[in-house]
Amino acid sequence: MPQQKNTHQSSAATGAPGGTPEEGSAEPGGAVGTETRVEHGKSDDRGSGAAAEPSGAKAHGSGAGPDEVGSVKAGAEGATAAPEAAAEPEVSTGSAPEAGAGREVEPEPVPASAPGAPPAEADRASGPKGAPDTDASSEGASGPLPGTPAKPPRFARLARWRAGHPRRARVLSRTVTVLAAVLVVCTLVMPASVAAVRPAGFFRLPGEAIVGAAVLLALPRKPRVVLAAAGGVALAALTVLNWLDMGFKQYLGRTFNLVLDWSLLGDAQSYLEDSLGRAATLAATAALIVVVLLLFAASAFAVVRLSDVLARHSATATRGTLIAGVVWITCSSFGVQLAGVPLAADSAALTLQSQTKRVSNTLKDEAAFQKVAKVDAFGATPPGQLVPDLRGKDVIFTFIESYGRSAIEDPVMAPGVDRTLANRDEALTKAGYHAKSGWLTSATYGGSSWLGHSTTLSGLWVSNQQRYRTVMASDHLSLTKVFKKTGAWDTVGVMPGIQKAWPEQSFFGLDKVYNAFKLGYQGPKFSWSTMPDQYALEQFQQRVHGKKHDKPVMSEVILTSSHQPWSPIPKMVDWDELGDGSVFKGIEAAGTDPTDVMADTSKSRQEYGKSVQYSLTALTEWLERYGTKDTVLVFLGDHQPIARVSGNHASRDVPISIVAKDPKVLDKIGDWGWTDGLRPAHDAPVWKMNLFRDRFLTAYGSTPHPKTG
Repeated sequence: MPQQKNTHQSSAATGAPGGTPEEGSAEPGGAVGTETRVEHGKSDDRGSGAAAEPSGAKAHGSGAGPDEVGSVKAGAEGATAAPEAAAEPEVSTGSAPEAGAGREVEPEPVPASAPGAPPAEADRASGPKGAPDTDASSEGASGPLPGTPAKPPRFARLARWRAGHPRRARVLSRTVTVLAAVLVVCTLVMPASVAAVRPAGFFRLPGEAIVGAAVLLALPRKPRVVLAAAGGVALAALTVLNWLDMGFKQYLGRTFNLVLDWSLLGDAQSYLEDSLGRAATLAATAALIVVVLLLFAASAFAVVRLSDVLARHSATATRGTLIAGVVWITCSSFGVQLAGVPLAADSAALTLQSQTKRVSNTLKDEAAFQKVAKVDAFGATPPGQLVPDLRGKDVIFTFIESYGRSAIEDPVMAPGVDRTLANRDEALTKAGYHAKSGWLTSATYGGSSWLGHSTTLSGLWVSNQQRYRTVMASDHLSLTKVFKKTGAWDTVGVMPGIQKAWPEQSFFGLDKVYNAFKLGYQGPKFSWSTMPDQYALEQFQQRVHGKKHDKPVMSEVILTSSHQPWSPIPKMVDWDELGDGSVFKGIEAAGTDPTDVMADTSKSRQEYGKSVQYSLTALTEWLERYGTKDTVLVFLGDHQPIARVSGNHASRDVPISIVAKDPKVLDKIGDWGWTDGLRPAHDAPVWKMNLFRDRFLTAYGSTPHPKTG
């Protein structure tokens, strides 16, 4: 391959035309213009030539740009100058010799690459700076095509800006470093709950940062960068888990379970779609994904940048790390606080520890609960010995969404709900009904209603999704299935909230289930709720309770109008005007905007109270209108509303009432100590929700015959 040589003049940052330096000119960093003649030869068929740099180039902060140092491209496109150039000239792997400042470098003879090669062309030193090399062959072989301008060095524009504005460059660099430190510290000391977020919580000394700095200072460059990037990614992942913990505590009153709760994110998206619409939900989901991705990228960048700062100032950083470690240990030992918050922080370590322990406990719980689910006090009881004292009665188990103790006792919500209970109690008494009420402690809080339903009806403490799956796959006897097992009842479910396949029907022993699509509703949805409770109860009357049957009917009814976001809320209409539900179109259109209610805690609490009043009114009016001497109604809440409504320290208690005309029905539970009427007293007995099944079965004459596996 023929070899040729070019001699180019190199000018300083003055940008003199024709490549001739202006005498006496200097770069911002103080480099004096020089003239250098360099000989280049084509190295190989990949064209990996290199350009020599003047020794006067700046060593720190402002690399040599194309207007500052005349470089020669040889081979394919040549090596480009780095944004930060070294003070000493670089020596290429080709034939470029060292170039001294202020003197010419004579080229060394370069042997021809092959016999018969054509002679080298004359140097084009007199052409403008950046002119193309005329000795280059075709692009992709050993250089760019003739007439193609040479590509500028990577980040050349940034290098020129830094060289021309050194003060601004320093300010920008320090600002980015400070922001990186703020990001790392804030994510390390972030509180684990929304209620704990306050300014003083972010002015703490994270022990994890001190340990991380010590480790990074001890590593050489490559391992340091790799570890810093990995640490940034891990910090971002821990931050996301912390956010999930905060959200779950705010809505469900518990922390996020890394093993079990991922499926609930899909339910949350469906809830938002029902409440806010598909477009708004997709936009919110996309924005959340972008934020998470940016968090991962920013965290990795921040830790790597801080590690570079530590490495450049290792002596100072080492002393600072030792001092910070001593301060942290001292503050931790003596419990030093700032505005009531401990100054020494280890929040990230605690979060990691709690998540690890939670995963371990979850895995252990699965095996232990499988053994518990196999034990059933009434599992082997003969059908004739199950609930004999309720034979001939139409028994209805009704769950009212989010009907909790807060609805009855909270100062904001209680007045309206208590007034409704008192009025409806009076109306039922006039109709010949009597009631007793108490409290149950729910297995869930703020959501996951199916856990409350299954806990009540199975007699097992079903507090998470894993337990729920275990119970649904077992042959444990549910309270509703008891009635099917006797053969003396038909069993029906009215489930307006179910909008997909529901295999749990078998576990609950229901002969038939009316879901959201089988009740003939043609009206509007009310956010998440597919139809108003009044309409669902009217359909229950027409399709089930009001029909003649060969047997009495045991029914499970789920009411959904008090489901968050409690906007808009249906209004009671004349029962004879319900029709196909179209009457609710105007009511829904005139209702409140869900986004307004969801964004305002005060409005959420007020609207929640109104929704409970509506559900209680619809249910008790249905009973007053359609109930008979053989109707037995058991109704209860499934869980408390979210913490934003019920409060951060609210109990998990929900009211439960049994209503019937036959006084013998209530006499059977006379020793329970429950309060007369629909409103349980504050000091009425409180049971765990899973205890209700066995006590109910025992009260109505069932004989235990345990099953152990």
